[in-house]
Amino acid sequence: MKLVFAGTPEVAVPALDALIASDRHEVVAVVTRPDAPSGRGRHRVASPVAQRAQEAGIEVLRPARPRDEDFLARLREIAPDCCPVVAYGALLPKAALDVPLQGWVNLHFSLLPAWRGAAPVQHAVMAGDEVTGAATFQIEEGLDSGPVYGVITEEVRPTDTSGDLLTRLAFAGAGLLAATMDGIEDGSLKPVPQPADGISLAPKLGVEDARVDWSAPALRVDRVVRACTPAPGAWTVFRGERLKLIHAAPAPDRTELAPGVLAVGKNNVYAGTGSYAVELLWVQPQGKKPMRAADWARGVRIAQGERLGAADVG
Repeated sequence: MKLVFAGTPEVAVPALDALIASDRHEVVAVVTRPDAPSGRGRHRVASPVAQRAQEAGIEVLRPARPRDEDFLARLREIAPDCCPVVAYGALLPKAALDVPLQGWVNLHFSLLPAWRGAAPVQHAVMAGDEVTGAATFQIEEGLDSGPVYGVITEEVRPTDTSGDLLTRLAFAGAGLLAATMDGIEDGSLKPVPQPADGISLAPKLGVEDARVDWSAPALRVDRVVRACTPAPGAWTVFRGERLKLIHAAPAPDRTELAPGVLAVGKNNVYAGTGSYAVELLWVQPQGKKPMRAADWARGVRIAQGERLGAADVG
C-alpha cells in the first residue's frame, strides 16, 4: 500500500522505520508537527519523525493545523491507501480522515478501551497496572474510540518509569503496526468495535499532577515518581524551592518517619509518607543538574526534623 505516516516524537520513529523497511508498503510522505524551539538557544528544530524522513528521502508535510487547505490538497494529491499514525499530536478533521481509502490507523499505547487519551503509559504506571500494551485502531472523530485491529501486551515491571515502558512499547508496537498494515492490505484483518465497558481516560499530566503528596502511601508516591519520569517530572518543595524527584524506591523497613520528614544516613536519604518511607536515590535541585540524593543531602546539611513539601514554592 501507499502510506502517509503521521507522527512527531522519538517514540514514533521505530514504527516509521518498520514501515520504511517493509517490502509490502511504500511510505511516500510523513505528516508531523511544525519545527519547534529547542535547547538553550531556542532554535527551531525538526521533529524526530521529520529528521528520520529526511534521512530516508521522504517528503515531509508540516501543517500548522491539519485542517489547513494547502495540506488537505496535498494529501488528496498523494492519494494514500492508508495513513498509519503514532503520537502525531493534533486532532484530525473529517476532511483529512476521508482522504485515504483505508482510513487512518493509530498505534495507541494501551489496551483499549483502557486509557484513552494523550498519556496512557503515564496513567497505567500511576494506577499500578501490572499489564498494559498497545493497540492499533481505526481513527474516527471520537477520542481513541474506533474499532481495534490488533493488540499486544506488555508487563509493567515494578521499577518501570513511563520512559522505560514507553520505549519497550514503541519497539513492540512498531511490529504490530506493520502487521496491521499487512492485514489491511490482504484483507485478512477486520477491525472489531471496542467494548462499552472498561473505558478509562488518560489526559495529559500537568505540573500539579506531578507534585508528590507525602501524606499518600509509599506505593502511591513511588508510582507518581515513576509515572512522571521523564516528563513532566515528579517534584516536591524543600526550603521554599522546587526539588525534582528522579528516582526513589519504597523502603518498607522504615516506618518511623512522619509524612515528608527526612532522615539522612551516610549513603541514604529517606522521606516519610502516609505509610512507610521511600528512599530518595536521585534528585535535581532547582537550577542544578541531577545528582545522587545522598550528595544533595550532604550539600544542603539537612537538620533533624526537616521535611519535604512543607511550604509552597516562593
